[in-house]
Amino acid sequence: MNLYLAHHGVAVGPDVDARRPLSAAGQAGVERLASQAAARGAKPVVVWHSGKLRAKQTAEAYWRACNALAEFSATRDLQPDDPAQWMRDRLRGETRDILSAGYFTHFPRLLAPLVLGGEAGVEFPINGFVALESEDGGATWRELWRLGARD
Repeated sequence: MNLYLAHHGVAVGPDVDARRPLSAAGQAGVERLASQAAARGAKPVVVWHSGKLRAKQTAEAYWRACNALAEFSATRDLQPDDPAQWMRDRLRGETRDILSAGYFTHFPRLLAPLVLGGEAGVEFPINGFVALESEDGGATWRELWRLGARD
């Protein structure tokens, strides 16, 4: 099983739009990384997002570039303050390749227990993307590759 984590692109400030959609530059950056992820073989069968507009827009770009036939939905456990254990536990036993679009505050806290078994010590690329693989039903994970906003 592969898990793809995509930090949302650069959003406009709340003074511009309280819903905080992606800026034009943020949308362009997400589309560029989505194209690169697809070229590297990312093909999720499920695409999840938190339901917030910027995460949904990011998820849509990856969905279009990587697999427009994938299931696409908002899901629980992806809010910035949600405990990482919730998503880690949800992934155990999962067999589908999943892409999750969400928040910078959430992904380092999720990545650390997945790849290190701990709660800290892993950096996540800002507005970036990390590909992981599990060969044992989500019990252990290894990082395959990552893309940063400057890649």
